[in-house]
Amino acid sequence: MNEAAITIKSVNRIFPAAGIRFCILALTSVLFASAATRAEDNRSGFGPAFDQFKLTMEDGFRTEAAGPFYFSQQRDSEHIWGLPPFFSCDRDGVTDRHEHDFLYPALTHTFYGHESRWQLFQLLSFAGGDEPDETGSRRFTVFPFYFQQRAENPDLNYTAVVPFYGHLKNRLFHDEMNFVMFPLYAETRKRDVVTKNYLYPFFHLRHGDGLTGWQVWPLAGREHKEITTVTNGYGETSSVPGHERDFFLWPLYLRQDNGIGSDNPEKFRASIPFYAKTHSPLRDSTSVLFPFFTVVDDREKKYHEWQGPWPFVIFTRGEGKTTDRIWPLFSQSRNTTKESDSYLWPLYSYKRTQAEPLDKFTERFGFLFYVTAVEKNTAAGTQKKRIDAWPLFTWKKEFDGNQRLQILAPLEPAMPNNRGIENNWSPLWSLFRSEDNLKTGAASRSILWNLYRRESSPEHKKVSLLFGLFRYQSDKEARRTELFYVTVSSSSAK
Repeated sequence: MNEAAITIKSVNRIFPAAGIRFCILALTSVLFASAATRAEDNRSGFGPAFDQFKLTMEDGFRTEAAGPFYFSQQRDSEHIWGLPPFFSCDRDGVTDRHEHDFLYPALTHTFYGHESRWQLFQLLSFAGGDEPDETGSRRFTVFPFYFQQRAENPDLNYTAVVPFYGHLKNRLFHDEMNFVMFPLYAETRKRDVVTKNYLYPFFHLRHGDGLTGWQVWPLAGREHKEITTVTNGYGETSSVPGHERDFFLWPLYLRQDNGIGSDNPEKFRASIPFYAKTHSPLRDSTSVLFPFFTVVDDREKKYHEWQGPWPFVIFTRGEGKTTDRIWPLFSQSRNTTKESDSYLWPLYSYKRTQAEPLDKFTERFGFLFYVTAVEKNTAAGTQKKRIDAWPLFTWKKEFDGNQRLQILAPLEPAMPNNRGIENNWSPLWSLFRSEDNLKTGAASRSILWNLYRRESSPEHKKVSLLFGLFRYQSDKEARRTELFYVTVSSSSAK
């Protein structure tokens, strides 16, 4: 199926209104007719009005028209077209993936195979597809007021109208939830632990595998879990540690014994903010007037730490970690794989991770004003690099050596590699684009949406200026120069 047919099919699906569809189809037809004519005579385009060209970084081609307000791109099995900033369609025929964005991120539609989802500002959403047991399900959400799921298997159905009544499954960080006039009553389940809340969060009853507990917060509460066993899929049995937890006049008296029956049982006692202490075979921590004075002895990670007040003042010494921090004046921290520095935060910060073969660091000036990010593969001897100077430009170099520069970039530094931004918003302010393909030697430069465009490779060179009023093209066989769409010079290459 050719590019025009794919685009027309997408228009019919997304814009059912006859008038809107007719206008878009008319524009699309003119653009593709012009593209076909230009492809036949092998001439350059007409600047911001219309241009079609091969992709520099990959195999494929791209069409741009009406300045930044229309583009269409074919790359392998992926086809993208859009009307920035109003709409874009990204489709991959091999993976059966479709993405439709309307004023991204206001309204998005994504479907992958049998899975699909509509969402409006993450508040209103529709979702449908197959559960792991291959029973189709459809979700509708008006967050946080209404939740609904319907499936071929009735056991997967649920409806919730917050705060009046509801039943949920695998939502809101719980395996199951039931409530009536929340917060008056709610029952939640996570794995084997069931908690019944009355006037949440003040009173609850809890039970599970070897577990019982209750609380009348903030007056008192208690939870006890025995040492239990669990069997994995291979029939192997392992023990699950127990615990004892109590509080009285929270947080004035807190007592916890965690990891009972394990190799690292932990005891925690606290009367916050006056005193808190944690003791285990691997780690001790003592706080006085928390968070002002804290001492940590971590024998597992091999360091001693002094905090006061946390997290603004920290000093750490030991084989496993070294830190000097008086935030926001300065901070220096090191361990076996990571290092982090900052001075007059957010004016300057630096983070690095080294774990063979990964060597990655990010350096920031003014948090977003100037950012350098480098990721190296030390085994392969390759690296990729990105530099962002908000809002002036974004530049990146991939592992294969390909490079791309864009001027301006008001959103890209904050949301790098965001496809929604790249398709729907970047074309509007890309006053200058530069691309270089290290492998093929191809390069392209574009100013003001192809008002000036230059393409080059070892085999050819094309230049277009001022809507095509000046055009130059050369290859191994011939050279041609045009002024005002009239050929003024033509010769065969020697």
